[in-house]
Amino acid sequence: MADLSETGHFEAPGREAGPGNPLRRGLGVPQIVFMVVAAAAPLGLVAGGVPIAFAVSGSPGMPLFFALTTVMLLIFAVGFTLMAGRVRDAGAFYAYVQAGLGRIPGLSAATLALFSYTLILVGVNAYVGVATSNVVERYAGISSPWWLWAFVSLGIIASLGYRDIELSAKVLGVVLVLESLLLLVMDLGIVGHGGAHGLTAKPLLPSILGNGSPGLGMMFAFFGFIGFEATAVFRDEAKDPDVTVPRATYVAILVVGIFYSFTVWAVVLGVGADSVTGAAKADPEGLVLALARSYVGPVWFDVMQMLLITSQFACALAFHNVVTRYQFALPRAGALPARLGVVHPRHRAPSASSGVVSAVAFVTTLVVVALDLDPIANVYAWFSGAATLGIVLLMAATSLAVIGVFRQVDEQDGQRSVWRTVVAPALAFLGLTCVVYLVVANFPLLVGTTEGAWVIGGFVALSAVAGLVQALVMRTCRPAVYERLDAGGSRRVRGRHEGAEATGPTGPR
Repeated sequence: MADLSETGHFEAPGREAGPGNPLRRGLGVPQIVFMVVAAAAPLGLVAGGVPIAFAVSGSPGMPLFFALTTVMLLIFAVGFTLMAGRVRDAGAFYAYVQAGLGRIPGLSAATLALFSYTLILVGVNAYVGVATSNVVERYAGISSPWWLWAFVSLGIIASLGYRDIELSAKVLGVVLVLESLLLLVMDLGIVGHGGAHGLTAKPLLPSILGNGSPGLGMMFAFFGFIGFEATAVFRDEAKDPDVTVPRATYVAILVVGIFYSFTVWAVVLGVGADSVTGAAKADPEGLVLALARSYVGPVWFDVMQMLLITSQFACALAFHNVVTRYQFALPRAGALPARLGVVHPRHRAPSASSGVVSAVAFVTTLVVVALDLDPIANVYAWFSGAATLGIVLLMAATSLAVIGVFRQVDEQDGQRSVWRTVVAPALAFLGLTCVVYLVVANFPLLVGTTEGAWVIGGFVALSAVAGLVQALVMRTCRPAVYERLDAGGSRRVRGRHEGAEATGPTGPR
């Protein structure tokens, strides 16, 4: 059974932080930041997601949406990083919701997280297939279906995911540096030329928030940050997780936020604030590539088109690793088959879990192909929107969980402050709740029909309900397993100085 002991940490059963941990501990702040920022796929998002965001939202204010999202996530990170030091478990959102709100909401969060990240993996990998098919046709003159390259990509991801996480980190690091330099050169070229109509702060002015559908703009901005909580997901493979996770979280948010805000502002300048939404609707796939050709040169267009493939591939690989580790955390609690929690003896990685994630992604892609869905307009846009909704819900629940966990911690605890344990999480919860409302209200515009929005949103809801039902069945039919659910075991909190136990924030679960 686990509790908040004199060290001030929750210890999940069997998840020792020291030498007993079977996973390889070699990740420092740079490696984790590389994986998190690679999941953001700078080039993939700017060239693929941002034009779609302009087209769907109808607003030139995407730079402002990215800036606002950065501020909101920095506030969210105050409670998130505090939890990362107290709940010593790699389940991230699942573990934190479990610790603060109880076993049933925790397992519901776990299934929602698995569903959401799997959707992103499949959606982004579909984009990889399209980008590769376009490049092969352009430079080799060979026409090939997008799904062929999507399956090739999944095969490579499966091979890398099966092995040591440090190999994936090295691959992601190289790709990230190349694509970031590529975009930075384009940004400087646009700013240096003064853009289409001169430098302007119009895309950053608050008055622009009323243009178009701000809810969809915020949704796509949040999509650009998805995966940043992987800093906590990789804690079992970090050198010094109590130091590495908080540092990597803040660095990742700031790097992604500043880079995106500046780059998307440059894109608006390059096209023109009054023209960018129309240009995005006319050619979403070629908008940014055309800017690179116009402001830097034809060679940059060719290089960018090549690296667009590796950028989206790196994003898919990063999300594969995230899903793998979420899934790896659940068997220890009895919520999934024990086989998924086995560590490979040579690679010291959750290889079995990785194999299952690869199989699920493969089958889901087969279904998408059989349904003849458009890989960009349907798979990438719909799946990304649905996953973003799911993850913003998880973030809101995590903020609430922070307040729940630390409400019972002794006021004399040196790490406790009203700002970190109440005010910041409360502000984050309110802000994220508003984002959820905006996304839901504007979801039919993304999908195209109200009926389609209900169907896709329904799947997001069902994924959360599935975990809730599993927890209720487990409580009735397997009470012993229910009692040892991860992230806190008995759910008892002990004050640091009093030494007496008290029931958790919402009473016995």
